[in-house]
Amino acid sequence: MSSALRISPLFLGMIAVTVFGGVLTTMTNQVALTAGVVLVVLGGWAVSLCLHEFGHAITAYRGGDWTVREKGYLTLDPRRYTDPVLSIVLPLIFVAIGGIPLPGGAVWINHAALRTRRTESMVSLAGPSTNLIAGMLLAGAIALIPMPIGLAAALSYLAFLQVIAFVLNILPIPGLDGYGVIEPWLSHPARRFGEKARPWAPLALFVVLIGIPVVGRLFFSFAYFVFDVLGGDPTLTSFGNSLFRSIFGGL
Repeated sequence: MSSALRISPLFLGMIAVTVFGGVLTTMTNQVALTAGVVLVVLGGWAVSLCLHEFGHAITAYRGGDWTVREKGYLTLDPRRYTDPVLSIVLPLIFVAIGGIPLPGGAVWINHAALRTRRTESMVSLAGPSTNLIAGMLLAGAIALIPMPIGLAAALSYLAFLQVIAFVLNILPIPGLDGYGVIEPWLSHPARRFGEKARPWAPLALFVVLIGIPVVGRLFFSFAYFVFDVLGGDPTLTSFGNSLFRSIFGGL
C-alpha cells in the first residue's frame, strides 16, 4: 500500500499556500489579513477537493480496483482528477464569488473490480465523508486551540464550506455521491434512468437552489444545522465570509 502512495509536490504546494495565508491572518495590517483569509479559504478548499477525490480512490483501491494506482489517483495530484479546469479552477471560482461550492473533479472507478455492492456504496460515501470530517476537525480546532481572530474566521468559513460540500454531495441525485451510495441497490430500470439523468441532474439542482429562494433557504438552513452539530461558530463564519468576499468587491 505504501508504495502506491506518492504525494504530489503540487498538493504540498497548495498546503504551503494555505499555511502562508494562515500566517498572514495573524498580522494587524488589514490588507495582509484579508489576503491571508483568501489564501486560507481558496488554498484550503483546493486541498479539500483533492482529499475528497483521494477518499474515493483509496476506498476503491482497498475494495479491489487497483487501476486507481496506475491512474495516479493516489498521489493527491489535482491534475489527475479529470479536467483541471472543471475539477479545480471552476470550483475555486464559484467559491471566490460566494456561490455554492461545486463538487469538483471525479475519479473513474472500475466498478466491476469492486468486491461487493457495499464496497461500491462506501466508495461513493468516502468523498463527502472526507468533507464532513474536515469540517468537524476545523470546527474542533477553532473551539479548542487559541488563535488570532483572523485565522479563526478564515478556518471557520472554510469549515462551513466543507459542510456545504457534504450536504450537497450527499443528496441522492444522479451525478452526486449520494446517488452513488444507493445506486448499487437500485433496480436495473432505475439505474438506467439514473445514467440518463446523470449529465443534467446536478445542473438542474443548482438552478433550483439558486432560482427558487425557499429551496435555497432550506438547503442552507440544513447546512447550518449540521454545522451547529459539529460545533461550528456562525459568528466567526460570517466574519470570515465578509473578509473573504471583500477582496472580490462583493461579486
